[in-house]
Amino acid sequence: MAEKSGKPLKKEPDLAAQVGAKAARKLKAQRNPAPGVWSGLGLMGVIGWSVVVPTLLGAALGLWLDRHYPGGRSWTLALLVAGLTLGCLNAWRWVSQEDQAMRDEQENNDE
Repeated sequence: MAEKSGKPLKKEPDLAAQVGAKAARKLKAQRNPAPGVWSGLGLMGVIGWSVVVPTLLGAALGLWLDRHYPGGRSWTLALLVAGLTLGCLNAWRWVSQEDQAMRDEQENNDE
């Protein structure tokens, strides 16, 4: 069938195809259960440690530098901020990659 403009009408999928797609989604959901509460807490812990470790390492290096090479500037404060910045960038990059992976998986499921 064609419209007046000459373009074919978009054919709706038949009932059997719709039922088949829903059944496939259900089977996939059963094979890959949703992550639980512990998984979410674990992810928060990983993100937290990815910020804390560089911050503490920067502070420790700054304290060592201040003790061995005293001067007018505080290495502790400067390296603490540098470690915090590095940790936040690391966490942001990791979360961004996980978000992209989830979006890619969602697009693959929709097809």
